[in-house]
Amino acid sequence: MNQVIAVCGKGGVGKTTISALLGRALAADTEDRVLVVDADPAGGLAMALDWSVAGSINDLRQEILDAIERRKTDQADLAAAIDYRLLEMLSDRDNLALLSVGRSEEAGCFCNLNTVLREAIEALSGHFRTTIVDAEAGLEQVNRRVMRSVTHLLLVTDPGAKGVRVAEEIHALAVEAVAPKRVGLLVNRVRSEAEIDSIRSRTKLPLLGWIPEDDAVRTFDAQARSLLELPPCPAVAAVRAWISDGEFFG
Repeated sequence: MNQVIAVCGKGGVGKTTISALLGRALAADTEDRVLVVDADPAGGLAMALDWSVAGSINDLRQEILDAIERRKTDQADLAAAIDYRLLEMLSDRDNLALLSVGRSEEAGCFCNLNTVLREAIEALSGHFRTTIVDAEAGLEQVNRRVMRSVTHLLLVTDPGAKGVRVAEEIHALAVEAVAPKRVGLLVNRVRSEAEIDSIRSRTKLPLLGWIPEDDAVRTFDAQARSLLELPPCPAVAAVRAWISDGEFFG
């Protein structure tokens, strides 16, 4: 069965790093193709992978608006053109593909862009065994049903209390809006077992695992180097071990 994993949490907890490392590990460990979706208009995932994109969901949205305004195509032709353009916008490296939402030039709400993003995820995820959505920080995209097709909700936090609280808020909203089959909390940048014990004592969210603080990840981020090129290091090993455990992905 195809699975769509939404990586959600408070800004700054490392969702993008986790999305990149998860996509890298899954693409390396399986013959099936993996799609990673940079759903944050800030474009963090594309930067973390040091990956240029051929086009974005926002470009597609503008093309749809232009076509409708000019009345140059009927509904069936437009739908076919959208499917073709989505596939054309994918950037591929081996078993890994990237799709970017892009940044809207319009001020204010991203509602229209999020609607096209939702439709794009639903259209493309059927072509991939696993789709990983690096969601925008906070509640907005969950609240607007962008994650309608999500099967797995991966809540990311750091050891801080605010990150855990936001994860709990997203979980409460997602259970109603999305009803994912599997939900769990992954703790990033952990320095000691005591931090994990503390989180266990103050949340009822199922704890999936934890990723240690890693100087290699910090260095690559500071140097704007692709996380696809990370050498063996504690964070990479922890992600691979968590995937191998299989409980969340089953």
